[in-house]
Amino acid sequence: MRLFENDRTPESAKGGNSRTFLVHEMRLSDFDYQLPAELIAQEPATERDTSRLLVLHRGTNRREHRTFSDLPEYLRAGDVLVLNDTKVIPARLFGVFDDGTSVEVLLARPAGDGSWEALVKPAKPARVGRRLHLACGHLEATVVAQGIYGRRVLRLPADVDLRAILQSYGVMPLPPYIKRRHESREPRAEKSTQALGSRLSALGSDRERYQTVYAHDEGAVAAPTAGLHFTTGLLERIRALGVQVHPVTLHVGPGTFQPVRVDEVSHHRMEAERYTIPEETAHAIKAARTEGRRVIAVGTTTLRTLEHAAGEDGTPRAGEAETDLFITPGYRFRVVDALLTNFHLPRSTLLMLVSAFAGLTAIRQAYAEAIARQYRFYSYGDAMLIL
Repeated sequence: MRLFENDRTPESAKGGNSRTFLVHEMRLSDFDYQLPAELIAQEPATERDTSRLLVLHRGTNRREHRTFSDLPEYLRAGDVLVLNDTKVIPARLFGVFDDGTSVEVLLARPAGDGSWEALVKPAKPARVGRRLHLACGHLEATVVAQGIYGRRVLRLPADVDLRAILQSYGVMPLPPYIKRRHESREPRAEKSTQALGSRLSALGSDRERYQTVYAHDEGAVAAPTAGLHFTTGLLERIRALGVQVHPVTLHVGPGTFQPVRVDEVSHHRMEAERYTIPEETAHAIKAARTEGRRVIAVGTTTLRTLEHAAGEDGTPRAGEAETDLFITPGYRFRVVDALLTNFHLPRSTLLMLVSAFAGLTAIRQAYAEAIARQYRFYSYGDAMLIL
Protein backbone atom coordinates (compact mmCIF):
# COMPACT_ATOMS: atom_id res chain seq x y z
CA MET A 1 0.00 0.00 0.00
CA ARG A 2 1.47 3.36 -1.02
CA LEU A 3 0.01 5.67 1.58
CA PHE A 4 2.02 8.72 0.61
CA GLU A 5 1.95 9.93 -2.98
CA ASN A 6 5.71 10.16 -3.33
CA ASP A 7 6.95 7.18 -1.34
CA ARG A 8 10.67 7.82 -1.41
CA THR A 9 12.84 7.92 1.68
CA PRO A 10 15.35 10.78 1.96
CA GLU A 11 18.80 10.10 3.34
CA SER A 12 19.00 10.48 7.11
CA ALA A 13 21.84 10.86 9.54
CA LYS A 14 22.43 8.66 12.53
CA GLY A 15 21.89 9.60 16.15
CA GLY A 16 19.82 11.94 18.29
CA ASN A 17 16.61 13.70 17.36
CA SER A 18 18.19 15.27 14.31
CA ARG A 19 16.96 13.87 11.00
CA THR A 20 19.17 15.57 8.45
CA PHE A 21 16.88 15.34 5.44
CA LEU A 22 18.06 18.18 3.26
CA VAL A 23 15.31 20.78 3.20
CA HIS A 24 15.89 21.66 -0.46
CA GLU A 25 15.09 18.02 -1.34
CA MET A 26 11.72 18.12 0.41
CA ARG A 27 8.77 18.55 -1.91
CA LEU A 28 5.15 19.04 -0.97
CA SER A 29 4.23 15.66 -2.44
CA ASP A 30 6.50 13.97 0.13
CA PHE A 31 3.88 14.83 2.75
CA ASP A 32 0.76 13.73 0.89
CA TYR A 33 -1.38 10.74 1.83
CA GLN A 34 -4.85 9.40 1.19
CA LEU A 35 -7.32 9.38 4.08
CA PRO A 36 -10.81 7.84 3.85
CA ALA A 37 -13.34 10.56 4.63
CA GLU A 38 -15.04 8.41 7.27
CA LEU A 39 -11.89 8.57 9.43
CA ILE A 40 -12.15 12.35 9.86
CA ALA A 41 -13.58 12.69 13.36
CA GLN A 42 -16.75 14.78 13.39
CA GLU A 43 -17.35 14.54 17.14
CA PRO A 44 -15.02 14.18 20.13
CA ALA A 45 -14.71 10.89 21.98
CA THR A 46 -17.45 10.28 24.54
CA GLU A 47 -14.93 10.89 27.32
CA ARG A 48 -11.75 12.84 26.67
CA ASP A 49 -9.25 10.20 27.79
CA THR A 50 -10.98 7.29 26.05
CA SER A 51 -9.53 8.28 22.68
CA ARG A 52 -6.95 5.94 21.21
CA LEU A 53 -3.20 6.45 21.55
CA LEU A 54 -0.61 5.24 19.06
CA VAL A 55 2.80 5.05 20.77
CA LEU A 56 5.77 5.32 18.40
CA HIS A 57 9.24 4.45 19.71
CA ARG A 58 11.73 6.24 17.49
CA GLY A 59 14.74 4.15 18.42
CA THR A 60 13.21 0.91 17.17
CA ASN A 61 10.21 2.14 15.14
CA ARG A 62 8.08 -0.09 17.37
CA ARG A 63 4.42 0.89 17.59
CA GLU A 64 1.89 0.19 20.32
CA HIS A 65 -1.86 0.74 20.29
CA ARG A 66 -3.26 1.93 23.58
CA THR A 67 -5.90 4.21 25.09
CA PHE A 68 -5.08 7.78 26.10
CA SER A 69 -5.78 7.01 29.75
CA ASP A 70 -2.72 4.69 29.57
CA LEU A 71 -0.44 7.70 29.04
CA PRO A 72 0.95 7.66 32.64
CA GLU A 73 2.55 4.26 31.89
CA TYR A 74 4.95 6.04 29.52
CA LEU A 75 5.87 8.82 31.94
CA ARG A 76 8.27 8.77 34.85
CA ALA A 77 9.18 10.85 37.87
CA GLY A 78 11.19 13.90 36.90
CA ASP A 79 9.70 14.28 33.43
CA VAL A 80 8.66 17.85 32.57
CA LEU A 81 5.33 17.83 30.72
CA VAL A 82 4.71 21.17 29.00
CA LEU A 83 1.17 22.24 27.99
CA ASN A 84 -0.14 25.12 25.90
CA ASP A 85 -2.76 26.80 28.10
CA THR A 86 -4.19 29.11 25.46
CA LYS A 87 -7.99 29.44 25.47
CA VAL A 88 -10.06 29.37 22.28
CA ILE A 89 -12.44 32.28 21.84
CA PRO A 90 -15.81 31.77 20.09
CA ALA A 91 -14.58 33.95 17.25
CA ARG A 92 -16.99 33.01 14.45
CA LEU A 93 -19.89 35.43 13.90
CA PHE A 94 -22.77 35.47 11.44
CA GLY A 95 -24.67 38.39 9.99
CA VAL A 96 -25.30 40.42 6.83
CA PHE A 97 -23.60 43.00 4.67
CA ASP A 98 -25.17 46.44 4.49
CA ASP A 99 -27.22 45.28 1.50
CA GLY A 100 -28.72 42.37 3.44
CA THR A 101 -26.70 39.52 1.91
CA SER A 102 -25.35 36.90 4.29
CA VAL A 103 -21.83 37.00 5.67
CA GLU A 104 -19.70 34.89 8.01
CA VAL A 105 -16.72 36.31 9.87
CA LEU A 106 -13.90 34.63 11.77
CA LEU A 107 -11.97 37.11 13.87
CA ALA A 108 -8.34 35.98 13.59
CA ARG A 109 -6.30 38.41 15.68
CA PRO A 110 -6.25 42.04 16.87
CA ALA A 111 -4.82 44.46 14.33
CA GLY A 112 -4.51 47.50 16.60
CA ASP A 113 -6.58 50.66 16.92
CA GLY A 114 -9.80 48.75 17.61
CA SER A 115 -9.43 46.66 14.46
CA TRP A 116 -9.27 42.91 13.86
CA GLU A 117 -7.82 40.84 11.06
CA ALA A 118 -10.58 38.50 9.93
CA LEU A 119 -11.55 35.83 7.44
CA VAL A 120 -14.72 36.98 5.70
CA LYS A 121 -16.98 34.67 3.65
CA PRO A 122 -17.80 35.50 0.96
CA ALA A 123 -14.65 37.57 0.58
CA LYS A 124 -15.27 39.18 -2.80
CA PRO A 125 -18.07 41.54 -1.66
CA ALA A 126 -16.02 42.55 1.41
CA ARG A 127 -14.55 45.65 -0.22
CA VAL A 128 -13.01 48.49 1.72
CA GLY A 129 -15.80 50.67 3.11
CA ARG A 130 -18.43 47.91 3.31
CA ARG A 131 -20.30 47.61 6.61
CA LEU A 132 -21.21 44.32 8.24
CA HIS A 133 -23.99 43.84 10.77
CA LEU A 134 -23.12 40.87 12.97
CA ALA A 135 -24.46 39.07 16.06
CA CYS A 136 -28.13 39.87 15.35
CA GLY A 137 -27.26 43.52 14.87
CA HIS A 138 -25.34 43.88 18.12
CA LEU A 139 -22.01 44.47 16.35
CA GLU A 140 -21.26 46.68 13.36
CA ALA A 141 -17.91 46.34 11.60
CA THR A 142 -16.39 48.22 8.68
CA VAL A 143 -13.89 46.83 6.20
CA VAL A 144 -10.91 49.20 6.32
CA ALA A 145 -8.17 47.26 4.52
CA GLN A 146 -7.24 44.14 2.59
CA GLY A 147 -5.14 41.64 4.52
CA ILE A 148 -2.88 38.77 3.55
CA TYR A 149 -4.25 35.53 2.09
CA GLY A 150 -7.56 37.20 1.23
CA ARG A 151 -8.30 38.32 4.78
CA ARG A 152 -9.82 41.67 5.69
CA VAL A 153 -9.13 44.19 8.43
CA LEU A 154 -12.34 45.16 10.22
CA ARG A 155 -12.75 48.23 12.42
CA LEU A 156 -15.08 47.77 15.39
CA PRO A 157 -16.77 50.49 17.44
CA ALA A 158 -14.46 51.95 20.07
CA ASP A 159 -16.88 51.28 22.94
CA VAL A 160 -17.85 47.71 21.99
CA ASP A 161 -17.72 44.97 24.62
CA LEU A 162 -16.44 42.38 22.17
CA ARG A 163 -15.90 39.70 24.79
CA ALA A 164 -19.54 39.88 25.88
CA ILE A 165 -20.75 39.76 22.28
CA LEU A 166 -18.62 36.72 21.48
CA GLN A 167 -19.78 34.92 24.60
CA SER A 168 -23.43 35.54 23.66
CA TYR A 169 -23.36 35.19 19.87
CA GLY A 170 -20.01 33.75 18.85
CA VAL A 171 -19.49 30.19 17.62
CA MET A 172 -16.39 28.11 18.28
CA PRO A 173 -14.12 28.21 15.21
CA LEU A 174 -14.15 24.54 14.32
CA PRO A 175 -12.02 23.62 11.30
CA PRO A 176 -13.89 23.28 7.98
CA TYR A 177 -13.56 19.48 7.81
CA ILE A 178 -15.88 19.21 10.84
CA LYS A 179 -19.35 19.51 9.39
CA ARG A 180 -22.28 20.72 11.45
CA ARG A 181 -25.63 20.41 9.68
CA HIS A 182 -27.09 23.26 11.72
CA GLU A 183 -24.28 25.52 10.45
CA SER A 184 -25.38 25.06 6.85
CA ARG A 185 -28.47 27.20 7.38
CA GLU A 186 -28.37 30.63 5.81
CA PRO A 187 -27.50 33.17 8.50
CA ARG A 188 -30.02 35.59 6.98
CA ALA A 189 -32.80 33.24 8.12
CA GLU A 190 -31.81 33.81 11.72
CA LYS A 191 -33.10 37.33 12.23
CA SER A 192 -33.99 36.91 15.88
CA THR A 193 -31.96 36.32 19.00
CA GLN A 194 -34.18 33.31 19.69
CA ALA A 195 -33.30 31.66 16.36
CA LEU A 196 -29.59 32.24 16.80
CA GLY A 197 -29.86 31.07 20.40
CA SER A 198 -31.19 27.75 19.15
CA ARG A 199 -28.12 27.34 16.96
CA LEU A 200 -25.76 28.21 19.81
CA SER A 201 -27.48 25.70 22.06
CA ALA A 202 -26.86 23.00 19.46
CA LEU A 203 -23.18 24.00 19.37
CA GLY A 204 -22.84 24.25 23.14
CA SER A 205 -20.91 21.01 23.49
CA ASP A 206 -18.15 22.40 21.26
CA ARG A 207 -17.67 25.27 23.69
CA GLU A 208 -16.62 22.69 26.25
CA ARG A 209 -14.98 20.00 24.15
CA TYR A 210 -13.07 22.22 21.69
CA GLN A 211 -11.21 23.56 24.72
CA THR A 212 -8.63 21.96 26.98
CA VAL A 213 -9.53 21.47 30.64
CA TYR A 214 -6.55 23.64 31.57
CA ALA A 215 -7.25 26.50 29.11
CA HIS A 216 -6.46 29.79 30.80
CA ASP A 217 -5.44 32.74 28.61
CA GLU A 218 -7.97 33.74 25.94
CA GLY A 219 -6.73 34.45 22.43
CA ALA A 220 -6.64 31.35 20.21
CA VAL A 221 -8.84 30.80 17.16
CA ALA A 222 -8.02 27.08 17.07
CA ALA A 223 -7.50 24.59 19.86
CA PRO A 224 -4.12 23.03 20.70
CA THR A 225 -5.76 19.71 19.96
CA ALA A 226 -3.25 17.32 21.53
CA GLY A 227 -4.38 18.67 24.88
CA LEU A 228 -8.07 17.93 24.30
CA HIS A 229 -7.57 14.35 25.54
CA PHE A 230 -6.59 15.31 29.09
CA THR A 231 -9.01 15.24 32.03
CA THR A 232 -8.35 16.84 35.40
CA GLY A 233 -8.24 13.34 36.90
CA LEU A 234 -5.63 12.17 34.40
CA LEU A 235 -3.47 15.22 35.12
CA GLU A 236 -3.72 14.46 38.84
CA ARG A 237 -2.52 10.90 38.18
CA ILE A 238 0.39 12.25 36.15
CA ARG A 239 1.43 14.70 38.86
CA ALA A 240 1.18 11.93 41.46
CA LEU A 241 3.91 10.06 39.53
CA GLY A 242 6.31 12.93 40.18
CA VAL A 243 5.91 14.42 36.71
CA GLN A 244 6.25 18.20 36.64
CA VAL A 245 3.49 19.88 34.64
CA HIS A 246 4.17 23.42 33.39
CA PRO A 247 2.45 25.78 30.92
CA VAL A 248 3.42 27.95 28.02
CA THR A 249 0.97 30.08 26.05
CA LEU A 250 0.86 30.32 22.27
CA HIS A 251 -2.35 31.77 20.87
CA VAL A 252 -3.00 29.55 17.88
CA GLY A 253 -3.85 31.63 14.84
CA PRO A 254 -4.75 30.87 11.23
CA GLY A 255 -1.07 30.84 10.27
CA THR A 256 -0.53 27.49 11.97
CA PHE A 257 -2.97 25.92 9.49
CA GLN A 258 -2.13 28.05 6.46
CA PRO A 259 -1.81 25.73 3.44
CA VAL A 260 1.61 25.28 1.88
CA ARG A 261 1.23 26.77 -1.58
CA VAL A 262 4.72 26.07 -2.92
CA ASP A 263 6.11 22.79 -4.21
CA GLU A 264 9.55 23.39 -2.71
CA VAL A 265 8.87 23.11 1.01
CA SER A 266 11.81 25.36 1.92
CA HIS A 267 10.09 28.29 0.19
CA HIS A 268 7.11 28.30 2.58
CA ARG A 269 7.01 31.00 5.25
CA MET A 270 5.12 30.65 8.52
CA GLU A 271 3.10 33.51 9.95
CA ALA A 272 4.37 34.81 13.27
CA GLU A 273 2.45 33.91 16.43
CA ARG A 274 2.98 35.43 19.88
CA TYR A 275 3.89 33.24 22.81
CA THR A 276 4.73 33.51 26.50
CA ILE A 277 6.99 31.26 28.56
CA PRO A 278 6.73 31.74 32.35
CA GLU A 279 9.93 31.94 34.41
CA GLU A 280 8.92 28.83 36.36
CA THR A 281 8.54 26.81 33.15
CA ALA A 282 11.92 27.94 31.82
CA HIS A 283 13.63 27.09 35.14
CA ALA A 284 12.01 23.63 35.25
CA ILE A 285 13.19 22.84 31.72
CA LYS A 286 16.71 24.10 32.43
CA ALA A 287 16.96 21.87 35.50
CA ALA A 288 15.63 18.87 33.56
CA ARG A 289 18.13 19.40 30.75
CA THR A 290 20.99 19.72 33.24
CA GLU A 291 19.96 16.54 35.08
CA GLY A 292 19.20 14.44 32.01
CA ARG A 293 15.45 14.32 32.55
CA ARG A 294 12.95 14.35 29.67
CA VAL A 295 11.02 17.33 28.37
CA ILE A 296 7.72 16.25 26.81
CA ALA A 297 5.74 18.67 24.65
CA VAL A 298 1.97 18.39 24.47
CA GLY A 299 1.23 19.49 20.93
CA THR A 300 3.08 21.03 18.02
CA THR A 301 2.41 24.58 19.25
CA THR A 302 4.17 23.80 22.54
CA LEU A 303 7.09 22.25 20.69
CA ARG A 304 7.48 25.25 18.36
CA THR A 305 7.33 27.63 21.31
CA LEU A 306 10.06 25.83 23.23
CA GLU A 307 12.30 25.27 20.24
CA HIS A 308 12.07 28.89 19.10
CA ALA A 309 12.95 30.17 22.57
CA ALA A 310 15.86 27.76 23.07
CA GLY A 311 19.50 28.68 23.20
CA GLU A 312 22.24 26.39 21.96
CA ASP A 313 22.24 24.65 25.37
CA GLY A 314 18.55 23.73 25.00
CA THR A 315 17.36 26.17 27.66
CA PRO A 316 14.35 28.28 26.56
CA ARG A 317 14.24 31.95 27.45
CA ALA A 318 11.34 33.10 29.63
CA GLY A 319 9.17 36.01 28.50
CA GLU A 320 7.11 37.06 25.47
CA ALA A 321 8.17 36.82 21.85
CA GLU A 322 6.90 35.88 18.39
CA THR A 323 7.76 32.75 16.46
CA ASP A 324 7.65 32.01 12.75
CA LEU A 325 9.69 28.84 13.18
CA PHE A 326 9.03 26.35 10.38
CA ILE A 327 10.21 22.88 11.35
CA THR A 328 10.85 20.38 8.57
CA PRO A 329 12.99 17.24 8.28
CA GLY A 330 16.57 18.26 8.90
CA TYR A 331 15.80 20.42 11.94
CA ARG A 332 17.97 19.82 15.02
CA PHE A 333 15.80 19.69 18.13
CA ARG A 334 17.31 21.36 21.18
CA VAL A 335 14.67 21.07 23.91
CA VAL A 336 11.97 18.48 23.36
CA ASP A 337 12.61 14.77 23.95
CA ALA A 338 9.10 13.40 23.36
CA LEU A 339 5.97 14.72 21.64
CA LEU A 340 2.27 14.12 22.18
CA THR A 341 0.28 15.07 19.12
CA ASN A 342 -2.80 14.31 17.00
CA PHE A 343 -2.90 13.03 13.40
CA HIS A 344 -2.46 15.87 10.92
CA LEU A 345 -3.68 16.87 7.49
CA PRO A 346 -1.78 15.90 4.34
CA ARG A 347 0.68 18.50 3.04
CA SER A 348 0.43 20.51 6.27
CA THR A 349 3.24 22.18 8.20
CA LEU A 350 2.14 20.12 11.21
CA LEU A 351 2.75 16.86 9.37
CA MET A 352 6.14 18.20 8.33
CA LEU A 353 6.97 18.96 11.96
CA VAL A 354 6.13 15.46 13.23
CA SER A 355 8.04 13.99 10.28
CA ALA A 356 11.06 16.01 11.38
CA PHE A 357 10.69 14.76 14.94
CA ALA A 358 10.11 11.07 14.24
CA GLY A 359 11.53 10.64 10.74
CA LEU A 360 9.52 10.76 7.53
CA THR A 361 9.57 7.01 6.94
CA ALA A 362 8.46 6.27 10.51
CA ILE A 363 5.56 8.71 10.21
CA ARG A 364 4.51 7.24 6.88
CA GLN A 365 4.42 3.78 8.41
CA ALA A 366 2.62 4.94 11.56
CA TYR A 367 -0.06 6.79 9.56
CA ALA A 368 -0.58 3.78 7.30
CA GLU A 369 -1.07 1.58 10.35
CA ALA A 370 -3.41 4.10 11.98
CA ILE A 371 -5.56 4.17 8.85
CA ALA A 372 -5.60 0.37 8.64
CA ARG A 373 -6.70 0.19 12.27
CA GLN A 374 -9.41 2.82 11.79
CA TYR A 375 -7.98 5.54 14.02
CA ARG A 376 -9.88 8.82 14.05
CA PHE A 377 -8.00 11.75 12.49
CA TYR A 378 -7.57 15.50 12.98
CA SER A 379 -8.82 17.86 15.68
CA TYR A 380 -11.41 15.63 17.38
CA GLY A 381 -9.48 12.48 16.54
CA ASP A 382 -7.04 10.19 18.31
CA ALA A 383 -3.52 10.86 19.55
CA MET A 384 0.07 9.77 18.99
CA LEU A 385 2.89 9.71 21.52
CA ILE A 386 6.35 9.89 19.92
CA LEU A 387 9.08 8.72 22.29
